[in-house]
Amino acid sequence: MSQNSARITALLGQFEADGISYLLIQFVDIHGAAKVKLVPARTLPSMVESGAGFAGAAVWGAGQGPHSHDLNARVDLDTYTPLPYEPGIARFASDLYVDGEPHPFCPRVNLRRILERAKSLGFTFNVGIEPEFFLVTKNADGTISGWDPANVDDLAKPCYDFKGMSAALDFLRSLNDGLDALGWDVYQVDHEDANYQYEINFKYAEALTTADRLTFFRMMAGQVAQRVGAVATFMAKPFANRTGSGAHMHYHIADARTGKNLFLDESDERGLGLSKLGYQFLGGVLKHAPALCAVTSPTVNCYKRLQLGAALTGSRSGFTWVPAFITYGDNNRTQMLRIPEGGHVEDRTVSSACNPYLAIAAYLAAGLDGIANDLDPGEPNLGNLYEASLASMAERGIKTLPQSLTEALDHLEADAVVREGLGPIAGEFLRLKRDEWREYHAQVEAWELRRYLTAL
Repeated sequence: MSQNSARITALLGQFEADGISYLLIQFVDIHGAAKVKLVPARTLPSMVESGAGFAGAAVWGAGQGPHSHDLNARVDLDTYTPLPYEPGIARFASDLYVDGEPHPFCPRVNLRRILERAKSLGFTFNVGIEPEFFLVTKNADGTISGWDPANVDDLAKPCYDFKGMSAALDFLRSLNDGLDALGWDVYQVDHEDANYQYEINFKYAEALTTADRLTFFRMMAGQVAQRVGAVATFMAKPFANRTGSGAHMHYHIADARTGKNLFLDESDERGLGLSKLGYQFLGGVLKHAPALCAVTSPTVNCYKRLQLGAALTGSRSGFTWVPAFITYGDNNRTQMLRIPEGGHVEDRTVSSACNPYLAIAAYLAAGLDGIANDLDPGEPNLGNLYEASLASMAERGIKTLPQSLTEALDHLEADAVVREGLGPIAGEFLRLKRDEWREYHAQVEAWELRRYLTAL
């Protein structure tokens, strides 16, 4: 019996024990949105060998037309995920194939490619993502309101507030209990810096597993929110006057054989506990940061979050908590790259609206370029960068992240390393995102009418 056959047999037995009768065969489009087919659980063998068939032209960014051969989503047996909120159904993440070959336009297939490159160098990329999201309701006129059933989440500085969080405890407990039952090791939940905004943290894992988990987390949060009459949105900035939602990315490179953290060096002369390899990786990330921004903040709306300076925060609380300068430093949340402890890096600029497979692939490609070319990120920055002026930072040679999607796309188009990290998806991404910018730029918004209608 082959290894796959033995595992399939074991899983079919597990289905009976878990009461699973249906499977969701899931992949993501170029935007990171989950796409599925529902199949009977007994069809698992064919879902492994052949896969569930999809028409690629019906999916954004799949690199196919109406004449193309079927996409076949082949399940990854390691991703068996019973739905805690829907008894009898389990989800499998899958890779897309066409005519029996891995499809290079599949974000998950592409991430596997970059992770294999890292593995060939003896590396494993460990990643933890902290997803922030809002709970909202839709109004009849198309606007949104914060989901606040007890009408108590109204503080100007609501972060960690008990009253604001207590109204959402049923939702948060359902989500938490389900994730814990899946073995994700949830370790903390909090009310975030904006009203109606929350964050749930679960333990880091190898990069592919983390991307799979973030995708499922969004699926589950959306379904559980519906049951309390809310919409869970991972939009970067749903409210102009409140802090936006990030997906802060924590990471390190580990030895692929031993699991040892290769970013850790307690003798680091800079005092941050980072190894030479860690600094080289940071050098690559900082060098390619403007292009990476297009992938880690991939929507028009993301750039309402990436604003410069405390005076322009657009937040009732007084801070964006989103650095806009391309810097690294110590345990300091005003830096793009924060080093909270030795061997551990956090990128605070990553948007909750990103496609995690593309974001991680592009990010790892940039970091590996830093290692290959022995890039030095320079000395760490200290102090409150929210208060730093553009002139003072320019004098120090420090640049800003792009301030619009079109600017970020220009950087991506000019950056061969980050484009290669996306493979052929880069062309589709640039085309679709250019269209998104043109469509947005053609709109006439309420602000323009208020500002200009009777200005002359």
